[in-house]
Amino acid sequence: MSVIDTIKEQIEKNPILLYMKGTPRFPQCGFSSRASEAVMNCGERFAFVNILENPEIRAELPKYANWPTFPQLWVQGELVGGCDIICEMAASGELETLIKQVAAEQGADEA
Repeated sequence: MSVIDTIKEQIEKNPILLYMKGTPRFPQCGFSSRASEAVMNCGERFAFVNILENPEIRAELPKYANWPTFPQLWVQGELVGGCDIICEMAASGELETLIKQVAAEQGADEA
């Protein structure tokens, strides 16, 4: 499986996915810290990929996404954006609405 195939599979299988430096509990940069905190504050489960432990994904995802920086939040297969967009959406309430809607749809699909 190629790195791009792995990325596509991760995005497909995880309705809420954050590519970040470090982990939500131990972020390794300020931007990843702020982004993961904003997503965690929505109160729903989400997947994450620590790009520091996955150098191939770190190298290839910016090309695939056409987005040069990390973190990157993907929701239902679509790139939402990076730290600034995530934090702006959190401040306006948009992020929580989006995350809760997707989580509710996942719960309904699993029931």
